[in-house]
Amino acid sequence: MFTMTGDVLPCFDAFSMVLPEDAASIVTVPITLDIASNHGVIVASKIGLPDDKSVFLVENLLQKPNIEDLVDHQAILDDGRTLLDTGIIAVKGKAWVDLVMLACSSQPMISELLQSKKEMSLYEDLVAAWVPAKNEWLKPRPLGRELVAALGKQKMFTYCAYDLLFLHFGTSSEVLDHLNGTSSGLVGRRHLCSIPATTVSDIAASAIIISSKIAPGVSIGEESLVYDSLISTSFQIGSQSIVVGVNVPEVQNMAAGNSFKFMLPDRHCLWEVPLVGRSERVIVYCGVHDNPKNSLSKDGTFCGKPWRKVLVDLGINETDLWGTKERKDMCLWNAKIFPVLSYYEMLHSATWLMGLSNQDEHLLGLWKRSDRISLEELHRSIDFSKMWIGSTNHQADLASGIVAACLNFGLLGRNLSQLCQEILQKEATGVEICKEFLSQCPNLQAQNPQILPKSRAHQVHLDLLRVCNEEEMAVEMEHKVWAAIADETASAVRYSFEEHEASTSQGTLEQSFHHRKVKVELPVRIDFAGGWSDTPPWSLERSGCVLNMAIALGGSLPVGTIIETTKRGGLLMIDDAGNKLYIDNITSIAPPFDSTDPFRLVKSAMLVTNVINEKMLQSTGLQIKTWANVPRGSGLGTSSILSAAVVKALLQLTYGDDSNENVTRLVLVLEQVMGTGGGWQDQVGGLYPGIKFTSSFPGVPLRLQVNPLLASPQLIKELQQRLLVVFTGQVRLAHQVLQKVVIRYLQRDNLLVSSIRRLVELAKIGREALMNCDIDELGDVMQEAWRLHQELDPYCSNEFVDKLFAFSDPYCRGYKLVGAGGGGFALMLAKTADSAKKLHHLITQNPEFDVQIYDWEIFLGK
Repeated sequence: MFTMTGDVLPCFDAFSMVLPEDAASIVTVPITLDIASNHGVIVASKIGLPDDKSVFLVENLLQKPNIEDLVDHQAILDDGRTLLDTGIIAVKGKAWVDLVMLACSSQPMISELLQSKKEMSLYEDLVAAWVPAKNEWLKPRPLGRELVAALGKQKMFTYCAYDLLFLHFGTSSEVLDHLNGTSSGLVGRRHLCSIPATTVSDIAASAIIISSKIAPGVSIGEESLVYDSLISTSFQIGSQSIVVGVNVPEVQNMAAGNSFKFMLPDRHCLWEVPLVGRSERVIVYCGVHDNPKNSLSKDGTFCGKPWRKVLVDLGINETDLWGTKERKDMCLWNAKIFPVLSYYEMLHSATWLMGLSNQDEHLLGLWKRSDRISLEELHRSIDFSKMWIGSTNHQADLASGIVAACLNFGLLGRNLSQLCQEILQKEATGVEICKEFLSQCPNLQAQNPQILPKSRAHQVHLDLLRVCNEEEMAVEMEHKVWAAIADETASAVRYSFEEHEASTSQGTLEQSFHHRKVKVELPVRIDFAGGWSDTPPWSLERSGCVLNMAIALGGSLPVGTIIETTKRGGLLMIDDAGNKLYIDNITSIAPPFDSTDPFRLVKSAMLVTNVINEKMLQSTGLQIKTWANVPRGSGLGTSSILSAAVVKALLQLTYGDDSNENVTRLVLVLEQVMGTGGGWQDQVGGLYPGIKFTSSFPGVPLRLQVNPLLASPQLIKELQQRLLVVFTGQVRLAHQVLQKVVIRYLQRDNLLVSSIRRLVELAKIGREALMNCDIDELGDVMQEAWRLHQELDPYCSNEFVDKLFAFSDPYCRGYKLVGAGGGGFALMLAKTADSAKKLHHLITQNPEFDVQIYDWEIFLGK
């Protein structure tokens, strides 16, 4: 079990971790002493476990230690660093059983804790129970003795993850550093927000505005963060500041009139919180770099100024903030400084307390007479339920405004399904709001019929039907979505079933019988990067790029068909599984085809090539044999390549246009007719020999540009020596994955769109790598492409595949499943030719991996 603290975002390889049984383990990482002084530190034994030098027994836990503490507890490593506590815990075996037993009996303890209004740290106290040196510290604390009794029998180890990276969000300044630092280009600066035009506001381009509504007349400075807020006119926010949960009412609604302006200085924080038992929300503020726990005597600050200066400038006394009782820990955390007043009075008081106005006897008196609260008291009194409801209602209102604008003015470019989920959080009216949007759907296509794809309009209608629980109508609309995709694909290749004079068949069979026989054999394809960018509707609306390669398996071309004319009329179809079907009346073939029909591919090919035209078969019949000598669900593009073989053979038989370009586009339509969907990369991979980089350009017609890579003999030799083509034995049908990905694209899922864009870029990088004979870089491309495929579909891998790749990782530069994933064939690019031989041997000798490694070669054409 892994538990992560809420302010740490870690990145590490869990596969490489080998943790001890019957114990708790805490993940650590070596860090410099200056960073460690603000975090938790693990003191580990100097001797690691015999079989793993990354695992050590935990001897002690230190919280924000100074240099003296680290030296005294021997926590400094030989290289001058120390072990940082990442907040990730794994509990196994008997330690896990102890924890479960404690959880099952914890209700009385939790009830006692709530009644006593005491606090415990689930994280810090839990870990201390496994470390004997911390037991005496833990026992006097709430539930401390119970934790030691329940968990203290087992040991705690530390696993040092040397390659772990993490982002820590523990302070406001760290948040701003992450958002505006070296990776700031990856940060979205606007999300779920409503902002005014640049001519009526001054909002810096680098400002980050999330879940917020900004009125005209507002100024927001460079690199500031505004979250979950409603900011009214005449509100100025400085640079590098943070505003959270602030709801500023319009000025005209305030008693003081229209002259009020509020300014938050640079490098300040401002937030609001509701309190239990109070109707007012308290406004809280401080400097970004203020440490609330630094005392008056130890450089403590408020709004960036030393406490002594704050007291003198404002004319207040220590006793006003910390009472008459003498105490050593006078700091911002326990200073009763924040007044609970009307909203307008709190803003004025904030301006005065932050030092933005001169000494004001009226404000000083108002502040002294007011009920005031400290951060410590605030922490215990926040009404989290009210805060949550207020936040969700606010976000629902923002989402509602965005959906309304998208439906009324836009081209449905937003993820309305996701936005409606936000709206539904508004329990009272969320469903009614969505029903109002649903009523607008019938008019969507009419608004922009020449620009808006019908598939996108239908998908929005479908999403809103599902949101409103209109499931019966949603099922009907889902059929319309897929029908629209098929129509749009057909249109993109200038194809129509009603056009008998299509560009497919330029001739016919002789009226009298004349025997003809055509045989077409094709290779399969393996893909390195760019898959999904070839799939409609992406490829109909955006550019796509795929890098793939045609290969023969076992010295032969595995996919093929033989089509010949027969004296007997009708159509006889035979496949390699022993299935046969005779159709006397060929004109009876019509979609939709049953998904279990073994001959729907051949029937669809008859349709798209126009061979089904009755006039062409008045005095003759056809026999079509097909085969694919690769496992079903291989991921090698077998279905599309077999479709290409059948289409090409039919066109040759009827003297039609059997060019690779025409066949490629017809197969694109064929797969829509079949109901499986699919893109162009599989048929391109099988029809064109060798390695090729193919680009598609949306439009009518869809344009494809196939660029063969002229591979040198050295490149071909090294590829064939280092690349293992492995059938995993795991089978999954590509169309099941495809449907999920297509729906996410139609919904305009941002993560999916960005992932496919990156796959397109990786295809370009892979092309350059092969042109430069840099096979190592090709491995890096494969590795990142595999990660992106898992983002697109989490189920494109499984436990067996993960285990196989983890086993192979030490010998590989890159690996991935081909095609859509989920099973089928895997590509493993070894680090060297010797590594490939060693990995081949290890896999075949390992009984855990019931896989088949194929002999293969690049197919360079006949």
